[in-house]
Amino acid sequence: MKYAVFFRNVNLGRPKSPSKTQLERAFLDADAVEAQSFLTNGTIVFTARPRSNPTRILTAAAEQLQSECGLVEPGFLRSLAYLRELIALDPFVSVDQSAVYSCCATFLHAKVSALPAVPLESKRKDVEVLRFTSGEAMSVCRKIGNTPGSPNAFLEKLFDLPATTRNWNTVIRLVKKHA
Repeated sequence: MKYAVFFRNVNLGRPKSPSKTQLERAFLDADAVEAQSFLTNGTIVFTARPRSNPTRILTAAAEQLQSECGLVEPGFLRSLAYLRELIALDPFVSVDQSAVYSCCATFLHAKVSALPAVPLESKRKDVEVLRFTSGEAMSVCRKIGNTPGSPNAFLEKLFDLPATTRNWNTVIRLVKKHA
C-alpha cells in the first residue's frame, strides 16, 4: 500500500533538513519497498509491504533523519487511498479561485480533538478555514498587502500543536502521480 508523509517546515538540502537522497534512503532503510520524494517541501511517497506498519516506517525514518541531519519536525502520515477520498470531497468546489491567493490542506496533529465551527477566519481575514475533516483543515488564503495568509501559523496557534500545510494543487498532483 502507498502512503504519503508531509513533513513540517522542511526544505530539502537546507540546514536541519535532509537532502532528497537522505529522505528517500531513510524510508528505504526503515523497510519501505520504494520511496520517492515529491517536490522539495518534505513530502515523500512510500510503499509499505502488505503486513508492514506504516507508522513504524515513518518513526524509524524520522529517527534516522534526526541522527543524520538534525531533522526534528514531525511528519504527517496519510494513505494515498485516503488522499483520493479527500480529493473526491472536492472541498473547494464553491470557491471563486480568482478571489483567493490559494486553496490549502493543513494536516493536523493527531492530538487535535475539539474542532471549532466553520467558517473560521483569522483576525486579519487572510485565512479562512472552510471545512475540517478528521485530520485536516481545508482553507483559503487571501493576500493582504504583500503578504498571503498562513493557514499553518493560524492553525498551529489555534490548537497549540504542530501542523503542516500544502497547496491543494500539490495534493492533487501527488495523488495523480502516485495513485
